[in-house]
Amino acid sequence: MRIKTALILCAGFGSRLNPLTLKTPKPLLKLNDKTMLEVCINLTLKLGVQKIFINTFHLGDQISKFIKNKKFPINIQIIKEENEILNTGGGILNLINNSDDSDFIIFNPDTLWHKDYLHEITQMQNFYFSNKLNNVLLLSNKELSFDKNFLGDFTLENNLIKKNEKNDLIYIGCQILNKSLFKEYRVSNFSITKIWDNLRKENKLNGFQSKKKFYHLTNLDVFKKLKDL
Repeated sequence: MRIKTALILCAGFGSRLNPLTLKTPKPLLKLNDKTMLEVCINLTLKLGVQKIFINTFHLGDQISKFIKNKKFPINIQIIKEENEILNTGGGILNLINNSDDSDFIIFNPDTLWHKDYLHEITQMQNFYFSNKLNNVLLLSNKELSFDKNFLGDFTLENNLIKKNEKNDLIYIGCQILNKSLFKEYRVSNFSITKIWDNLRKENKLNGFQSKKKFYHLTNLDVFKKLKDL
């Protein structure tokens, strides 16, 4: 089986990259002459998804214009968060409410989603369906992070995400979630970590470990270093 719909989260303010993000939304910042959003979309195309939903809030008109001008060979729908920013959980729920699908692959475009991730994410998708899961998060060892200030958040035991004194793994911005996880929630400002924490306490939060070098637009200093690579 294959995920049909991808969600790309583009509503954030990117305040740690000020002053750049005062005038340019973080997904449209460029590395090697390509925006982070374009790199992310290109990976989703290689994954074979059929539709992309993108949420916007801060400087959202720029993202809408970018998508219109690029003419990507896929159906991309922009969902604006009108009155307030909804955070990751509310933003995801607002997006999936626009789809009849049940399973979604979700990306944060502040990770540099280079093509080398294709095989791992395909494996993660196969793991998700073959084990009949309703969630899985892509994790990486903190030692593989370009930004060495990242602290570990989790560890893995038989592909179940735990928290303990080891905590050598970090979430790198790609996950697969089933719509059923949101049945007790309404569209509002809440973090996806609320759902993660509930799943983890029940030993139902799943992880898949990446072996790739992790590049993330953490802040202005890291962005400048990445541009110099």
